[in-house]
Amino acid sequence: MSGWGTPQASDLLPPDSTEDVRTRRPGVAVLPIGSFEQHGAFLPLVTDTVIACTIAREVAAAHPVHHLPPLTFSCSHEHAAWPGTVSISAATLYAVVRDIADSLRRSGIGALVLVNGHGGNYVLRNVVQESAGSGIRMALFPGSADWDAARARAGVQTPSHSDMHAGEVETSILLHAHPELVRSGYETSDFIADDRKHLLTLGMPAYTESGVIGRPSMATPEKGKELLTGLVESFGEYVSLLTREGTR
Repeated sequence: MSGWGTPQASDLLPPDSTEDVRTRRPGVAVLPIGSFEQHGAFLPLVTDTVIACTIAREVAAAHPVHHLPPLTFSCSHEHAAWPGTVSISAATLYAVVRDIADSLRRSGIGALVLVNGHGGNYVLRNVVQESAGSGIRMALFPGSADWDAARARAGVQTPSHSDMHAGEVETSILLHAHPELVRSGYETSDFIADDRKHLLTLGMPAYTESGVIGRPSMATPEKGKELLTGLVESFGEYVSLLTREGTR
């Protein structure tokens, strides 16, 4: 593609009215959480948010959930060296997610799934961990097993550790769901940096000049479609778990 496009609002934002929600009476809400960070020269800063929204949209089309709009800014401090990246603190992200969960509980929705599109949002694991006994059931999706199953289904060739950022998986999902957001250049941007022992201390610039760690050249729209199909299938287990009678 020669330049950036703009996804339709309905692709990223849920179109429901309050009456739609009242009629459907969902017991589970899904909250897409992305980031606003560099993804090399060929993917937009909003990549993780678009991916989280795309997963949430597909999940909402297949399961009776309350589809929430996304949180775009999150914990991208390791990408701060690149222009355009914006972060908030882990404490702020924690507080916002907890406030959303509490608001949902007061409105009668007793379960919340955090659809996380950015691997650096480590604090979300703590939010879910601490939700036990809080009055609202929570889960973090996709988990590593969900991604592994989806990657196998799609025939992704790059190992998950090597496919860290702007690689085969992320580029495939955008090529399928939002090809207008993918610039030319991904075909020649492969870069592998498997030894990232001090990533949290040194940040991404210590391991990549381009901002890419992965093999975007291996990406295809077909892989993106199969990745999403696999994740939607995995989500059914979460719905069953969170709506099971007596679950706390």
